Amino acid sequence: MGWVGLIFLGAVIGLAGWWLHPLRRAGRVGPALAGRVWMALGAGALATVLARMFGNLVGAYHDGDTLEWLACSLFALVLVTVTVGLAARR
Repeated sequence: MGWVGLIFLGAVIGLAGWWLHPLRRAGRVGPALAGRVWMALGAGALATVLARMFGNLVGAYHDGDTLEWLACSLFALVLVTVTVGLAARR
């Protein structure tokens, strides 16, 4: 999986995480909503990139391993959940 694939995976997880999070409905409607969507997309993409870099640095997996997909996806889900939850509580 290349860098473009990671960013796409993170963006999809970010969008799905924002859409499925129960606290997203507690936030304001309007221009702030678009900012939260972009924030969730960015958090997912950043999380997948960081998970890949950390896993390669530690030596837990190499490029293209199945564990890389799982680690990137789980880290992105956690970060998007925290980000959307904190943004909805403001």
